[in-house]
Amino acid sequence: MFTGLIEDLGKVTEIIDKNGGKLFAIELNLDCSEIKIGDSISINGACQTVIKKKNKILTFEAMAETLNRTNFNYLKIGDIVNIERAMQINSRLDGHLVSGHIDCISKLNSIKNEGIAKIFNFESDTSLVIEKGSISINGISLTVSKVYDNSFEVSILPYTFLNTNLKHLKQNDFVNIEYDMVAKYIKKFTENKKESKITKEFLLENGF
Repeated sequence: MFTGLIEDLGKVTEIIDKNGGKLFAIELNLDCSEIKIGDSISINGACQTVIKKKNKILTFEAMAETLNRTNFNYLKIGDIVNIERAMQINSRLDGHLVSGHIDCISKLNSIKNEGIAKIFNFESDTSLVIEKGSISINGISLTVSKVYDNSFEVSILPYTFLNTNLKHLKQNDFVNIEYDMVAKYIKKFTENKKESKITKEFLLENGF
């Protein structure tokens, strides 16, 4: 589980095709002394397992399902990716709960300036997106500022822009999207409400 608060920017140093999947070697900047083989690391929001470690270079293996769901197929050597280690239970949750399981990729339609912020518009199915709700884009916990029929916008402050790989994005680039976990559960419950015993009252009583 992750928070969507990016800790580091990693650089892709090697990509190897392997049995329908790919091996990615990524060089980190942060102190890797506590990272072990088998640890879960969020790469552009996708939860991956460290299978090899050499100094500050970590290797991950992405299977076909991951490649089909994420923007990993678009990664090239030298690309910059967002990095977050798994959250600690005793830490403050400053972002929102991010599982690291990518729902889909989304195309960046446009970027415009609005005061100190940059407004990013992404093409997307918006059935799980609400204004002022949470969404994870390339692993970054963000708040939706506007929702349209087939797209949504997020307002990016200078700190987030400078400290994530959003600053490297260009129009028509693809990003990884993870919709809010609570929104996905509620949609599933409401779509199956005839069979489900989950009610509005039940959700309210249990903190949703």
